[in-house]
Amino acid sequence: MTYPFLRTALSLAAGVALSLAAISPSQAAAKIQHLTSPGGIEAWFVQDATVPLIAMEYSFGGGAAQDPKDKPGTANLVADLLDEGSGDLDSKTFHERLDRRAIELSFSAGRDTFRGSLRMLRDNKDEAFDLLRTALTAPRFDTVDVERIRSQVIAGLRRDTTNPTSLASRKFLEVAYGDHPYGRPTNGTLESVPTITVPDLKEYVRRVIAKDTLKIAVVGDVDPATLGKLLDQTFGSLPAKASLTAVPDIEAAKPPQRALVPLDVPQTVITFGGPGVKRSDPTFMAAYVVNHILGGGGLSSRLYREVREKRGLAYSVFESLLWMEHSALFIGNTGTRADRAGETLDAVEKEVRRIAEEGPTQKELDEAKSYLKGSQMLALDTSSKLAQALLQYQQDKLPIDYIEKRNAIVDAVTMDDAKQAAKRLWGQGLLTVVVGRTPQAAAQPAAAPAPKSN
Repeated sequence: MTYPFLRTALSLAAGVALSLAAISPSQAAAKIQHLTSPGGIEAWFVQDATVPLIAMEYSFGGGAAQDPKDKPGTANLVADLLDEGSGDLDSKTFHERLDRRAIELSFSAGRDTFRGSLRMLRDNKDEAFDLLRTALTAPRFDTVDVERIRSQVIAGLRRDTTNPTSLASRKFLEVAYGDHPYGRPTNGTLESVPTITVPDLKEYVRRVIAKDTLKIAVVGDVDPATLGKLLDQTFGSLPAKASLTAVPDIEAAKPPQRALVPLDVPQTVITFGGPGVKRSDPTFMAAYVVNHILGGGGLSSRLYREVREKRGLAYSVFESLLWMEHSALFIGNTGTRADRAGETLDAVEKEVRRIAEEGPTQKELDEAKSYLKGSQMLALDTSSKLAQALLQYQQDKLPIDYIEKRNAIVDAVTMDDAKQAAKRLWGQGLLTVVVGRTPQAAAQPAAAPAPKSN
């Protein structure tokens, strides 16, 4: 955990400077190096001296999918505690060291990866990397800190029991994945989090934090030789191999299905989705483009126009692709008045059916491709964003020159590709979770559209 009120002033200067460290994708593509340290630690690296800052993103395989079956939330608790003291530094002293040098250090647990982020001024790199080293190799897990963070997590879980969006997301994953690790909440449950012990936390670190699954992306003002030494000093003493439990591949439950979570709130929340397309699938980009047309394009998407603009049923509606190592989903969300939930659901299902049967128009396809190509500039316009993207590309097993190739891949999506992707994604209908006062909205799932003859 961090102490925002202590760190705001010191972090502000670094944050402002980092936001000015703009690197265009074309520049980045030409500069990306595959660096290997003297000790064999590999990283994707962009050397940039625009401002005296360094941003590093890194991950270890495993994530929340490695939580013990009866103790979901273990990885999340580890992530919240790794910066709460290490070695001979207690939590207060550790954070004072971070604050004094405006070092930003954080950890998070995804479903498949345990991630970390480190940002610092160039002149503070030695201390920043050393603090990260001790956090990874000698976390304290002092009882007072564990119980403080545990209490915060439990408080959040209690709030979630009355938050319709949280309840809808949690129920959706249960419906989609059942007892698979992807069906369990990454932040745990009110039953599991109190049972997680310090030995559980240490065992998770022992099994997951290892060099063989380590991926690193660094962008900033540091030369390759210096960075190689820092990487060896930071990660070199980690165990050579992780001890991960095998996670099976799984496809989300087949639509149509519908579930209701009763909750006495003014606004009904609807989460909808179904089986998606994995990142390694050759048709992924076609699915990505057509998904932008249906629900990923903000104010320009079909769902937004039909549900918000034409009918005034909801303030917002969105839908996106979610891919993981062992599965993939498309998932969307909207909220509406309780008495209009059925009408809203009908409007969503109508648009999903229409694009599954007809595909997009040529104009929609051209505009989506143009937007997705242009928006990449904004997605990679700072050192920190670029480092995050380079790490994600590694996790997705994409080539190091993907930034250069991406727009051509988008351009190559044809109308036939888009129509086939739309039929594959939405041709079966929807998995739907309704949270609110509207039992009639959950009475019957929508039938899949009838196949059209050619």
